Amino acid sequence: MIKRVLKIILFAILAIISFILIYVFITLIFSIITVNKKVDYESNIDIYIHTNGVHTDIVLPIKFDTIDWSKKVKYSDTKGNDTTMKYISFGWGDRGFYLETPTWADLKFSIAFNAAFGLGKSAMHVTYYKDIYKSSDTRKINISKRQLYLINKYIEDSFVKNEKGGFINIKTDMVYGKDDAFYEAIGRYWLFKTCNTWTNTGLKTCEQKACLWTPIDKGIFYHYKENNN
Repeated sequence: MIKRVLKIILFAILAIISFILIYVFITLIFSIITVNKKVDYESNIDIYIHTNGVHTDIVLPIKFDTIDWSKKVKYSDTKGNDTTMKYISFGWGDRGFYLETPTWADLKFSIAFNAAFGLGKSAMHVTYYKDIYKSSDTRKINISKRQLYLINKYIEDSFVKNEKGGFINIKTDMVYGKDDAFYEAIGRYWLFKTCNTWTNTGLKTCEQKACLWTPIDKGIFYHYKENNN
């Protein structure tokens, strides 16, 4: 009986190790495969991708042509309520990570487990900026007006909307500063759909270079090695 139990435990351990190795292998291979490699760079609108070392955001101009994000994501939803901002960033992710894990030291097993296996809710983290500064953590991408509309629609479709079509602000004190806010988002975060997968899909949507698939920020930034800010 004891031998049988030990065999089951050993099999379970080997299965977990095998899954992790396969996941890492797929991540490495799919991350370096480029899609949309032949992109038309004749464009005059700057957007950005930004990483904090783990998580990526898409950064867009707040206003362009008929687009005005401040009408959907209210300045008043932030503590600063600063109407002079020029850029807005969007990061999709697990709600538990966002709202209950201010630092890695605060990470609980339950939050990590729920996030890994799609058991939690998602949220959209939105941050306003006055300027975008040159940094190794930021890449500028030139896109066309049509492509800007494509990525704006992709991001807008990631928000949960109320009966009037407005975004649903998550009332919380767990914001990162005076110029950010959280909103209800569509979908569930899990091992195969992470914050970086969401960003990567956004780049695909607006016809920019992207990974075939990636759950990590390093995969995206591999295709944007040169910082042309």
